[in-house]
Amino acid sequence: MSGSHILVVDDEPAIAEMISTSLELAGFQVKRAANGHLAHQMIVNERPDLVLLDWMMPMLSGIELTKRLKKDERTADIPIILLTARGDEDDRIQGLDAGADDYVVKPFSPRELVARIRAVLRRSPGVNEDGCLRAGLTVLDRSAQSCTIDGEAISLGPLEYRLLEFFMLHPNRVYSRAQLLDRVWGGNVYVEDRTVDVHIRRLRKALSPQDQQAMIQTVRGAGYRLTPDTFESGETAQNK
Repeated sequence: MSGSHILVVDDEPAIAEMISTSLELAGFQVKRAANGHLAHQMIVNERPDLVLLDWMMPMLSGIELTKRLKKDERTADIPIILLTARGDEDDRIQGLDAGADDYVVKPFSPRELVARIRAVLRRSPGVNEDGCLRAGLTVLDRSAQSCTIDGEAISLGPLEYRLLEFFMLHPNRVYSRAQLLDRVWGGNVYVEDRTVDVHIRRLRKALSPQDQQAMIQTVRGAGYRLTPDTFESGETAQNK
């Protein structure tokens, strides 16, 4: 699970630093946000693999942000672990009912926190123990930011890499051009929908060894999806 991207959200710098250091030593890639509003923007734009979220924060509390994220289809599938000094049963139930995937009561040991994070990530679709994503013969090593097909390295541009990463994290689901722009390019980027088609073509070309491009399917009138282990397709896999 090394290489997974974790966003640490805490308004106390010393605690955020301690948590970040522990996670980095465990092999995670870590970013930090000092408040809920900044965290929300980063989550929408960058889509971390997991959010570690302090409950008690000014302006926008962790529980309020959790509810907001789980109601938004762009972020609903991102795992959340709440951190709090509130250990009563009612508080734990409230946090889990809001949509949190786990609940860690302060004080906690870094080893316990790392174990909880790995347990939640194991339950998340697409993330494997070694931090790699796999579809067919294609392997995406997120810690090394590299891609191979049947063991042979291929070259991907930054957007093609992010597109493939997103598809491999969400296999068998159809996404419209607008949804891909929102989730891969980010909510604050304004480009034409057809930009997606250009990068899909580039991604398919990069995946063309051993017909891996057939995994990226065009669904007429709807958008695109990745179907693992697909090497032939009928009407939906069109290399536009």
